[in-house]
Amino acid sequence: MANALPIPKILLVDDDPDIIELLEYNLQKEGYETQSAMDGIQALEVAKSFKPDLILLDVMMPRQDGIETARRLRLMPEFKEVYILFLTARAEEYTEVAAFDVGADDYIVKPIKPRALVSRIRALLRRDAQQIEGDEKIEIGQLVINRTNYSVLNNGVALVMPKKEFELLSFLAKHPNKVFNRDELLEKVWGTDVYVVERTVDVHIRKLREKIPEHYIKTLKGVGYMFTLED
Repeated sequence: MANALPIPKILLVDDDPDIIELLEYNLQKEGYETQSAMDGIQALEVAKSFKPDLILLDVMMPRQDGIETARRLRLMPEFKEVYILFLTARAEEYTEVAAFDVGADDYIVKPIKPRALVSRIRALLRRDAQQIEGDEKIEIGQLVINRTNYSVLNNGVALVMPKKEFELLSFLAKHPNKVFNRDELLEKVWGTDVYVVERTVDVHIRKLREKIPEHYIKTLKGVGYMFTLED
């Protein structure tokens, strides 16, 4: 008999107890294990002991806001593979871009119906349960991309990457010398279940170029991005 899959754990971070209660009810009803925190400082403490698979963050909170909390989480190696979703009333594009800039995987504007939110969460977690297609390891020059344990080595040095950065790099590296526009990358990497602005791709490309040699990812103005094998 096959072993049962572990129950996904979700950390809820919001300073509104009514929202926490509503989210807990709907997520626990779907079989998820949850814990909560009322601000960013508490979220960091709870995350270390709870070890969530996914963190749902508000932006505006006392003591420490969600953007700073996500930034600090991504600096910790144990949270580089954790999904971070923002659930917030802040609808400005600059806030959304700031969220993706610190490593968010999705950005959801309130209000949202609980069933729709659960569907978005399920879509992200389902990607983990699916087998990654193709070769488990990609070696190109000084880069080694391991698709099994979500690790990247550059000249033997391990790089810390949020999952979406890793998935974007892995997808491009798996299709070298082929140009993809933003819409194609959003569909292939983020999927059709998640809505994000096109600028999100640009932010993630910029973050990748800060970590790997710039020559690997070329911009074809007005067309898209391409992973190249040339120096």
